[in-house]
Amino acid sequence: MTAQKTIRVAIAGVGNCASALVQGVEYYRDRRGDALEGVMRQSIDGYRCGDIEFVAAFDIDRRKVGHPLEEAIFAKPNCTRIFQSALPVSNVIVQMGPVLDGVAAHMADYPDEAAFRPVELEPTDVATALRASGAEVLVCYLPVGSEEAVRHYARACLDARVAMINCVPVFLASDARWAQEFRDAGVPIIGDDIKSQVGATIVHRALARLFSDRGVGVERTYQLNTGGNTDFLNMLERHRLQSKKISKTEAVQSQLDERLDVGDIHIGPSDYVPWQRDNKVCFIRIEGHGFGGAPVELEMRLSVEDSSNSAGVVIDAVRCAKLALERGEAGPLVAPSAYYMKSPPRQLRDSVALEACNAFIDGRDFALPMEPAAAASVATDRR
Repeated sequence: MTAQKTIRVAIAGVGNCASALVQGVEYYRDRRGDALEGVMRQSIDGYRCGDIEFVAAFDIDRRKVGHPLEEAIFAKPNCTRIFQSALPVSNVIVQMGPVLDGVAAHMADYPDEAAFRPVELEPTDVATALRASGAEVLVCYLPVGSEEAVRHYARACLDARVAMINCVPVFLASDARWAQEFRDAGVPIIGDDIKSQVGATIVHRALARLFSDRGVGVERTYQLNTGGNTDFLNMLERHRLQSKKISKTEAVQSQLDERLDVGDIHIGPSDYVPWQRDNKVCFIRIEGHGFGGAPVELEMRLSVEDSSNSAGVVIDAVRCAKLALERGEAGPLVAPSAYYMKSPPRQLRDSVALEACNAFIDGRDFALPMEPAAAASVATDRR
């Protein structure tokens, strides 16, 4: 009997999201049928959740660097829910990554248990480490605002010929120049900025689309989020949020038949509430007018475990990247990016993105809808 192939994965940023992903791979390893609740796809071209093998990891925190991955994912300041404490020995020691712009200055003003604490070590050569590990896919989980650091890892992926899942709002797959570099290197990328399973962005998109599909004009909307993990602490430094606000705002704007004026749409992190830990609370309000000009107002509250919510999507994105490697596909994977990411190369309605992603997985052709000129113009301006 032929042994099941694995997908060799490296992680950049051993934070809460990495913790949820590593726990999840083991949690779902032997589960079948109804026990697989929480996973969008049990199998992608024969690859199951448990077929992911972690082979390298990078971080900058003194409580993680030099420690085994299965221990580092539980180290402070990580605070995500522990649902799989028993983990196999991975033989993966977390290596020192480049700090660059990965740590916001205000982190120094917060207690050790809540903030990053960089270790004073020379960073490893990431491309060399990826080659040595045999990694096939790198999952980038760096903090929002880490523009230089994310690009450093992207360059390492190009040099080492490793596929990339860009879970953060640094525009790579959706940037024409970077997209071409990945094509030229023969390396696939899925990006940018992970869209959770049932998170603030996907729910807001669905509601905005519902208004338009039912003939109700959207006049204004907001999305306010609070949380207590390092992601929300990091985002207190507002100058790090430019790409994040663009990513989240365009994710919703793209679902509307007519774009809202800048003053009529507000989407972005709102505040850091330490006691919420990895719980994220989202408030959405949409105002519009329906039949005869009658006002329609919607308000909702969503509460989710932030990191687990994204891990269920990443586990599919990794398997799609593996398919692309096996098929010799390079550059941005348009359909998986549209389904899994907030800022893909092409924004699609989520129902269309699902069909396109299914076609990608099945190896079928899928005719994407024509891109509206306005959307193309926005994408060009953003870059």
